[in-house]
Amino acid sequence: MATKIYETCEVELLDEHKLIISPLKIKFLREFMIEFENVKMARDDEEAIERLASCVAVCMKQFRPEISTKELVEDVCDMSMIYKIIEFAANIKLNEASEEPVKEQAEKGSSWSEFDLAAIEGELFLLGNWKDYEELESSLSLPEVTLTLSSKRELDYKEKKFFAAIQGVDLDAQSGEPDAWEKLKTKVFTKGATTDPRDVLALQGVNADMAGFGIGQGLSYEKWD
Repeated sequence: MATKIYETCEVELLDEHKLIISPLKIKFLREFMIEFENVKMARDDEEAIERLASCVAVCMKQFRPEISTKELVEDVCDMSMIYKIIEFAANIKLNEASEEPVKEQAEKGSSWSEFDLAAIEGELFLLGNWKDYEELESSLSLPEVTLTLSSKRELDYKEKKFFAAIQGVDLDAQSGEPDAWEKLKTKVFTKGATTDPRDVLALQGVNADMAGFGIGQGLSYEKWD
């Protein structure tokens, strides 16, 4: 089975234009998350819904620049489309059928402020594949960043483990709590379900694809409130 880095979906807008929605590149994700904070701070649910349209306008800068304003988005998108675009572009799932207000759902949504994304990009930039950070952020989405850097770190770790073993040191035995990077990687690949790579919920999405086993691939779970 081919490993999928992220999920995509097709959305047909009201003007019959079809879009393939995939995770936002970092450049646009930064702007999206700033706008999404305004959804959380909305005075009421009506304002929160209007703010969602502004979030989708940011998404359109990547997918269809000619309609990247709130007014144009409102002309071609109904609420179902808005929810779907936000889910696949920014990894934020809001339940349209829920009785819980949009504002309250948004307050529970993803935030990347706890992670040092600049430091992660700095490490990735050392690969030498981009002329500047603008090009890096325009080229990669968060799932692509995490998978690329994860591969780099795993190769580095294997090299360190080899040389440590020569000196009689077991690096695996010395590993402890997951660091901020491992938590971010787990959050991205589980769509915010967990930040703990040791949690059973971490075995889904790309992690399950790479392992060949996980939720949706022979493993199921039941959530208890």
